[in-house]
Amino acid sequence: MSDTAQQGELPLNFRRAAEADIPALTALVESAYRGEASRAGWTTEADLLEGQRTDPEGVAAVVRDAKSILLAVEREGALVACCQLEHRGAEAYFGMFAVSPLLQGGGVGRAVLAEAERTVRAEWGAERMRMQVIRQREELIAWYERRGYRRTGELSPFPYGDERFGLPQRPDLAFELLVKPLG
Repeated sequence: MSDTAQQGELPLNFRRAAEADIPALTALVESAYRGEASRAGWTTEADLLEGQRTDPEGVAAVVRDAKSILLAVEREGALVACCQLEHRGAEAYFGMFAVSPLLQGGGVGRAVLAEAERTVRAEWGAERMRMQVIRQREELIAWYERRGYRRTGELSPFPYGDERFGLPQRPDLAFELLVKPLG
């Protein structure tokens, strides 16, 4: 998984995250979704949620989980993106996806998603990828749909009251399940 992928002029290096990456990964995820820094990109959740998106303990749990891969993505030695891949039998779960806000919209996310799909097929023989997206994130859901994911209509409640997931700014948040067959 230490392959290098070319996205235009930007070489990306994909590798499994290690314990030493936990602080930088936590900061990357936070910067992509929360606070003023996240507004530099288009994936911000700052209008829906305040507070944290994750914490070092949550990132460490994924890094240490034998059923998961936390894919770290570097460009010129700097961490620029990441995603969680979790083995769930014939399916894989995709989560904790973050791209540095200043690089969003330049093809990095598309390259990471493609590598994630390739990885779960190669590592686990996964036939489908699943993910949950806040249903109010229409622009993000449309981005996934353009990459072959389909909305299932299956909703899960947002964990109101659990500050590990942030402080909701509206009462109607829910997650929608998206699925893509991997062929």
